Amino acid sequence: MKTTIAILLLAFLASCSQNPRPAQDSPYVDSLALEVKEIRESYRPGLGEIMLGIQLHHAKLWFAGTNNNWKLAEYEIGEIKESLEEATVVETNRPEVKTIGMITPAVDSVAAAIQEKNLPEFKRNFELMTATCNNCHTANKFEFNVITIPTALPVTNQDFKPKAMAK
Repeated sequence: MKTTIAILLLAFLASCSQNPRPAQDSPYVDSLALEVKEIRESYRPGLGEIMLGIQLHHAKLWFAGTNNNWKLAEYEIGEIKESLEEATVVETNRPEVKTIGMITPAVDSVAAAIQEKNLPEFKRNFELMTATCNNCHTANKFEFNVITIPTALPVTNQDFKPKAMAK
C-alpha cells in the first residue's frame, strides 16, 4: 500500500512540474506574438492626446516644485521628457513634431533646478519652459493654444506637499 501511495505521489509531483505552456517556438506562441505586435502598432495616441498629457504633467510639476516636493517634481519632468520623446516617435509625419526639440534646453533647465532643489531657479526656468511651449505653438500656427502657469490644482485628489520623513 505504501508503495502504491509513493508511486501516485511521484506521478502527481511529476505532472505538476511539467510546463503547461507551449514551447517558445510553437505556432501558438508565434501567433500570439504577432497579435500583440499588431495591437501595439494599431493604437497610437494622436499628438493632441500626447500634448494633453504633457499639459497635465506641466501643471502637476508646478505644484510639486512650488511645494518643494522635489521627488514628485523629478517624476513629472521625467514624464514630460518621455511624452515629448513619444511624440517624435509616434507622430513622425506631423511637421509640428520637427520643432519639438526647441523645448529641450528649457526642460533640461527645469530638471537641473529640481536636482539642485532650488525653488527660485525652478520658478524662473518653469516660466521659460512655459514660454518655450507657447513659442513652439506659435511657430506651428497653434498660437491660439496658450499655456500658462497654473493657478489652481490640476487634480483635487493629490497632495503636492512632500510626505513627512519618518524617523
